[in-house]
Amino acid sequence: MTNASFDDEHLPPEPPPEDGSAPRRRFQQEEPKRYGEFRQPPADREAEQGVLGAMLLSPHTVMEVIEELEPEDFYYPAHALIYRAMLDLYSEGKDVDAVILSSQLDRYNNLERVGGAPYLHTLLATVPTAANARYYAEIVAEKAVLRRLVDAGTRVVQLGFSGTEDAEIESVLDRAQQEVFAVAQRKTAEDYRVLGDLIDPTIDELAALQQAGGVELGVPTGFIDLDKLTNGLHAGQMVIVAARPGVGKSTLAMDFMRSCSLQHGKSSVIFSLEMSASEIVMRLLSAESEVKLADMRGGRVSTEDWAKIDETLNRVQDAPLFIDDSPNLTMMEIRSKARRLKQQHGLDLIVLDYLQLMSSGKKVESRQQEVSEFSRQLKLLAKELEVPLIAISQLNRGPEARTDKKPQLADLRESGSLEQDADMVMLLYRPDSQDRDNERAGEADIILAKHRGGPIDTVQVAHQLHYSKFVNMAHG
Repeated sequence: MTNASFDDEHLPPEPPPEDGSAPRRRFQQEEPKRYGEFRQPPADREAEQGVLGAMLLSPHTVMEVIEELEPEDFYYPAHALIYRAMLDLYSEGKDVDAVILSSQLDRYNNLERVGGAPYLHTLLATVPTAANARYYAEIVAEKAVLRRLVDAGTRVVQLGFSGTEDAEIESVLDRAQQEVFAVAQRKTAEDYRVLGDLIDPTIDELAALQQAGGVELGVPTGFIDLDKLTNGLHAGQMVIVAARPGVGKSTLAMDFMRSCSLQHGKSSVIFSLEMSASEIVMRLLSAESEVKLADMRGGRVSTEDWAKIDETLNRVQDAPLFIDDSPNLTMMEIRSKARRLKQQHGLDLIVLDYLQLMSSGKKVESRQQEVSEFSRQLKLLAKELEVPLIAISQLNRGPEARTDKKPQLADLRESGSLEQDADMVMLLYRPDSQDRDNERAGEADIILAKHRGGPIDTVQVAHQLHYSKFVNMAHG
């Protein structure tokens, strides 16, 4: 049982009437802290009274309101005390009415703090019906969010005045953004549900899984055998896609994006530190329309090809796929932009192309240390935004020294942290990248070298790099 109380110093007079006359105190109610000498933070006394009155009027309303509000969502301390006492009664299976509530408050010497038993009856008198309880609760919750935003703004102001004394400006900006983002992301939904409430959605998910061939309803990669192996890309995962230069690692990551946004209507973003936005769009159009990329770049597009491009444009122009080719992106900028996209459009997949082109702009002891920090921050970003994040990375020259030229985990450049932080590591190997006459010309291997919590294996695909894409291998 919770014993909530406030010190006597939190007993300022009630806000003055609008006519400017001296305040009158009917009850010795505690008032909230002031945020400034003249400005009162967002609050709605009538809505708070309404929701409490509705709960007293109809105890069944308590169940609805619990889903919307926490005691700290009430601005007026007396109302927070009353609501907390109601929750205590409810948790003990007791009825919530004015008499029992009075006894509960008095038990912890809080009855007089809220204005005495008469104030509880005043709450009852404020609402004619309990039907609007949830509406009142929504108002109270909205005002609470606004107050948290005021609090966050106050902390941001403090960071602005003192931040650079103890930290670099990028760190200060990131901390300031985190303050505001935390307000936007605050969830009020219940943390647990009874088994019976989970049965129907679970059965629906099982049916959807069966219809989708077992691929979890997350972000399918578009490659059948790879999706069977991984069940798609999951929220919070950091996925490394690595290869030697010119093998097609950016193309493979863009294939994942096409599957996400063009085939399944999910939102994705690519932060490209290598290719321009126009080059990315050109590659997407080539892959979707099957017009050769070389012809598009060389200005050799036929009338028939233009028809294919026009049809593709009509089909993909409204896809939720975002491209950012800003030069010299820092980790803080990527995090800031990804957060904003998540808030404004929802976000299901992030692609970073590519890791070795990132720079912190800071003096570091070694490049390995810098890449290790990038790796850690990218993993934290994937968890924070609850999306899979694909980080494209180059491999060192290790494969070239081997007879079979196949890449291994040890070939990841500059940091062992990449292997440690990643949930999946996909190494791309194309036999004809160094030997055009190889018997496997036109094929490629996606080597799943690390798969946290799942199997590792090699998935064979075909490449159509003249169309800037990889495709599923045809099975006989």
